[in-house]
Amino acid sequence: MQESLQVYEEKMNKTLESLERDYNTIRAGRANPRVLDRIRVNYYGTLTPIQQVGNVSIPEARMILIQPWEKSLLKDIERAILTSDLGINPTNDGNSIRLVFPELTEERRKELVKDVKKKGEAAKVAIRNIRRDANDFFKKQFKADEISEDDLKDYEDGVQKLTDKMVEQVDKAVEAKSKDLLTV
Repeated sequence: MQESLQVYEEKMNKTLESLERDYNTIRAGRANPRVLDRIRVNYYGTLTPIQQVGNVSIPEARMILIQPWEKSLLKDIERAILTSDLGINPTNDGNSIRLVFPELTEERRKELVKDVKKKGEAAKVAIRNIRRDANDFFKKQFKADEISEDDLKDYEDGVQKLTDKMVEQVDKAVEAKSKDLLTV
């Protein structure tokens, strides 16, 4: 039984990991190099993550410093940041690029918390869809006489417990990120 449920547990874990990655890209007024994860730079014809073309550091609580290994990349990095959804204007001093994160207003924090909750709800819906797929699969097996009625009930109970556990983890992630955003 455990092997059958493992496939669905992996799918639910991937949903949770995706949510965590999304949350890492939401900026909370403090500098976090994870906000650059989705930004790609044209590096000799290949779209490459910023972290792979230069040194990314945090010299101050609200500043990210990007020092490319090749100065010719400064304009490309600056262009990539400007065209991204980051919403911050980079400062290019000829050697490095600075990203200064402004302090978030109360209104903006509340908007971000709404967005966090919306993403959390989407993750819960995805987990429930996986539960539905699992239950459908086990019902088909039952109809084809591959498993007994008792086995079907056991599988459905297992899937429900797994779903409850994952939904609880999503709720904890939403709560943690919301608290992080509302902390000044």
